[in-house]
Amino acid sequence: MQGTLREIDVYTIIHLIELGQRTGELLIESTAGKFWFLFFSRGELIYATDTNSNLTRLRDYLHGLGLEHAIDRLATSKLGINVLEYGQIWSLLESNILNPAQAKSIIESTMREVLFEILSLYQGTFVFEISPALTPRLTHLKFSQISAEFSRQLQTWQQFYPFIQSVNQCPVMLSNDALPHLSTWIDGKTTIRQLSRYSGLDICKVGQAIYEAIATGEVTVPPLMLNVLPQAKVESPRILCVDDSMTICRAVEYILHNHGYQVTAVSSPIKALSVIFQYKPDLVLCDITMPEIDGYELCGMLRRSSAFAKIPIIMLTGKDGFIDRVKARMVGATEYLTKPFGEKELLTTIEKHSKR
Repeated sequence: MQGTLREIDVYTIIHLIELGQRTGELLIESTAGKFWFLFFSRGELIYATDTNSNLTRLRDYLHGLGLEHAIDRLATSKLGINVLEYGQIWSLLESNILNPAQAKSIIESTMREVLFEILSLYQGTFVFEISPALTPRLTHLKFSQISAEFSRQLQTWQQFYPFIQSVNQCPVMLSNDALPHLSTWIDGKTTIRQLSRYSGLDICKVGQAIYEAIATGEVTVPPLMLNVLPQAKVESPRILCVDDSMTICRAVEYILHNHGYQVTAVSSPIKALSVIFQYKPDLVLCDITMPEIDGYELCGMLRRSSAFAKIPIIMLTGKDGFIDRVKARMVGATEYLTKPFGEKELLTTIEKHSKR
């Protein structure tokens, strides 16, 4: 299932997934180029995230619990769980830094945060792909039971305009007595969204409190600062990932988007052949073991094209044998990365061979 948000709204898409009791991943992209991933098991939402948090959101929730430095003590997460943030939550749980109730609360708050962002989208594209459920699972939400709540929430938020225009604005205190339940964190640098995460309060309750404080002159909310001086646009490297595992595709997209790369992931090597000439990537990540055309064949075909004779091609495989490495070199592969690999390994390899 795929299409545009002009043809069908997000509410209807999620309801259809629930009615069909589908298990898989919903990818939504806005016209501004922001991505969200929603994970379903038998129609129920079990996790949701975006590609821009880079663990910032998780750090915010931990800050609200007084555990802001906990995540720095964890080992690098492997790609066994295909969402970095989700994997870190489970690592914190398994390390007894979070208890099950805290981990469940963070996961549910993150899902609600993503729903708040995407339910008002009316321009963009979506793709739903059947895939194994994200595991392990701690909680779930049935969208039909909470959709009315989000409709009311979005209507409430609209009433704060124009005094509050974005969850990313940073309130400033004008009176020391204002907002006692939030004043600890209001410093002119903390966003409304962060205040919601720190306090554990619903975003609309935080917005309502700030809105009322603005009316009494106790708080002000400066407009979002935009770049005043024009800056030269530096285009980030374009990465194409070809892997028949949607888990690997989504994990690579998630990590590289968070680190400023442009990423396109394709699960079909046949489709990759057409995409690569349109996308013109600066670097290709290519799985070896794939149906239709294996990675060796695809690499060899690209090397025979003058347009892609010299671009870095990094082979991805679950194998770790000498023969595979030799064969990868023979067909022109630049390097070889064995799965499962960690975020640091992936980034180190990409940065070594990309233009950045």
